[in-house]
Amino acid sequence: MKKVFVSICVAGVALAMFSCHSVEKALPLSSINGEWNIIEVNGSKVAPDESKNLPFIVFDTATGRVSGNSGCNRMMGSFDVNAKPGNIDLKGMASTRMMCPDMTTENNILNALGQVTAYKKAGKNKMYLCNASNRPVVILEKKVSDVRLSVLSGEWKIKEVNGEAVPFGMEKQPFIAFDVKKKTIHGNAGCNLMNGGFETNVDNAKSISFPGVATTMMACPDMELEGKILKALNEVKSFDVLSGGGIGLYDANDALVLVLEK
Repeated sequence: MKKVFVSICVAGVALAMFSCHSVEKALPLSSINGEWNIIEVNGSKVAPDESKNLPFIVFDTATGRVSGNSGCNRMMGSFDVNAKPGNIDLKGMASTRMMCPDMTTENNILNALGQVTAYKKAGKNKMYLCNASNRPVVILEKKVSDVRLSVLSGEWKIKEVNGEAVPFGMEKQPFIAFDVKKKTIHGNAGCNLMNGGFETNVDNAKSISFPGVATTMMACPDMELEGKILKALNEVKSFDVLSGGGIGLYDANDALVLVLEK
């Protein structure tokens, strides 16, 4: 009887350790803001890819936007910023549709995120995402970004806008130049000069936006491309380094709107 009693106690302790039940006060939504590596799904550790990168998820608690990478594809969605502290619903996450050699990790992550109803602190720099049964289905670890704002420094050609290639050899080739220290930009949108500043978010190393970019007012025979570039620039919310070495600028839905090339 004594052995059975001990066994039950140990099992109970283990269950408590991995439960999302807590007598502590629920964490405010701001506690999940920023970028997190996905390190475990349904009790299984997540292995890095060939570039030693882990799948990750980014929460913007100001706008209710969520984005990230599930191992192959980029993912995006939204959540209710007015939910009760400790609660979060990640149903309806969408993703891009590239096919990769092994989709197992990606499918496991997306399925687990679809079950998430709550979050809870899991030690220093870690967070549980829990299902309706208060079981952790995803474990996150705060990400130390390996992409620094300084990567943007200098002048870049605007290569693509919303998937459309920008013609090479134009009289006024569209470009954008970043002064990272001053947080300013200047460039050419295809006809007119543009100048302004950019803003970032300390909780997300890849965040960037361009409020209030001003341009000169010259009229050119074809203003269509310029209009597309300025519209796309106004929609930018984040950046990342592309596999080919360029820079991608993404909108709030994590759609690639501009491609820059040195």
